[in-house]
Amino acid sequence: MISIALPKGRLGEKVYALLARVGYACSEFSPENRKLVFCDERNGVRYFWVKPSDVAIYVALGAADLGVVGKDILTEYNPDVYELLDLNMGKCDMAVAAPKGFTDDMERPLRVATKFTHIARDYYERSNREIQIIKLNGSIELAPILGMSDVIVDIVETGTTLRENNLEVVTKIMPISTRLIANKVAYRFESDRIDRLTKRLEEAL
Repeated sequence: MISIALPKGRLGEKVYALLARVGYACSEFSPENRKLVFCDERNGVRYFWVKPSDVAIYVALGAADLGVVGKDILTEYNPDVYELLDLNMGKCDMAVAAPKGFTDDMERPLRVATKFTHIARDYYERSNREIQIIKLNGSIELAPILGMSDVIVDIVETGTTLRENNLEVVTKIMPISTRLIANKVAYRFESDRIDRLTKRLEEAL
């Protein structure tokens, strides 16, 4: 069987629907129950639900042959996997945002709140801007509101949360979308099957 790690939530369900449409349906699959692993021997697939930020780890370590993960995770953590296909789902942007009317004081390091520390450092290094990283895991928008940071680096989809908190996008760093990834060893031994699945997805998209 080909093992596929899907991110929990609506995105994972959407990806599964696409896979089912191109011939990789699973008779056991149901997003409503609490079961984590679903197998279908007839179609030769096994799916399991994974926290979105953990998908690349399961794939890199060989627990899954394939996985579905955002480009933000691939860029931030640089896992040892093959990136096979852009699924054009979950589209958003990695961006710098700040309070409305913010002006950068170049006389001191810029305080940047983010959970994407590698992406933030890389972006500002390319800009030759000295920064102080403030690592947060949630409610990033709160940091500039409370004066803890000057700006944030985070994923922006609709911008609603920013607007409701008097913040705005200063610059977009990179577009984000969902990617199909493969374990390198699995791809070496199952390249024909994996390429066939990838080709079907590409044609469906």
